[in-house]
Amino acid sequence: MDYDERLARLLAHQIGLWDTIATCKREGSLDAAIRQAQANEFGVLLRHSPHLFRVCFNGKTSGKSEQRFSMAGFETLVLPSSSPAYAHMSFDDKLAAWKKVVDPKRAIALLDEVVPAIDTIHVRIPNLGA
Repeated sequence: MDYDERLARLLAHQIGLWDTIATCKREGSLDAAIRQAQANEFGVLLRHSPHLFRVCFNGKTSGKSEQRFSMAGFETLVLPSSSPAYAHMSFDDKLAAWKKVVDPKRAIALLDEVVPAIDTIHVRIPNLGA
């Protein structure tokens, strides 16, 4: 499944993707290499997605923003990184954690469609404007 198909499948299941970091300097792809990170503007996300109620974070780096969202009244869930670089956890353990993202009744269908490529999901939503 190519990138655009994965995005469409997620959106069909009412799952959106958004980066907590708007800009940064980074050599390579590891989160540990992120320098001079600037947070994405939370207000833009809220204006674009007024029915948002749950925010899930892909790994500890994005999970650093969890408190900001929980204090604003959202359900939050910090998940293990889907990156293949995060090898401290087996794929099956990651999958079990990620199944918590969706309603259990929809989880099986969605994960069967999208998760086989979860280790390659890296999403950038275009600038939505202010």
